[in-house]
Amino acid sequence: MAVTVPQSIAQASDYIREIGEHQRDITRIEAAMNDELAGIKERHESQAQPLKQRIESLTKGVQIWCEANREQLTQGGKTKTAALPAGEVAWRTRPPSVRVTGAEAVLDMLRKMGLDRFIRPKTEINKEAILNEPAAVANVPGISIQQGEDFIITPFETELSEVR
Repeated sequence: MAVTVPQSIAQASDYIREIGEHQRDITRIEAAMNDELAGIKERHESQAQPLKQRIESLTKGVQIWCEANREQLTQGGKTKTAALPAGEVAWRTRPPSVRVTGAEAVLDMLRKMGLDRFIRPKTEINKEAILNEPAAVANVPGISIQQGEDFIITPFETELSEVR
């Protein structure tokens, strides 16, 4: 890719104006693409919707039948999978999970009940404090403070005012 370098403030300003024009063109192209994609997606989703509803209905029906015939299908509970001519059905027990609502209240209650073993203390490096006192950690191996510089071009833009 050949790079042309402006030779004056006026030329640099022209380049920035052109960058802004191209960015707006890209935005228009992306908007048109998204409009087309939205239409395509909507059309295909509407075609698939009756099929999804039928699958859901058939699945519920098969599940009701299987639950009613579970003893026979699982050989009295010996298996969790049953092979049918067109496919198989299976019952799987999900692993237990813990659900906590009102975490602060639960933490307080665990502390009051002496169940601290169910509370996990979290120890982590306080990066904000390091940024406030970089000299204090200057000789600590594994800590480095990095700062970069970005070059940013922001073309001026304005919006049209409403004409009355």
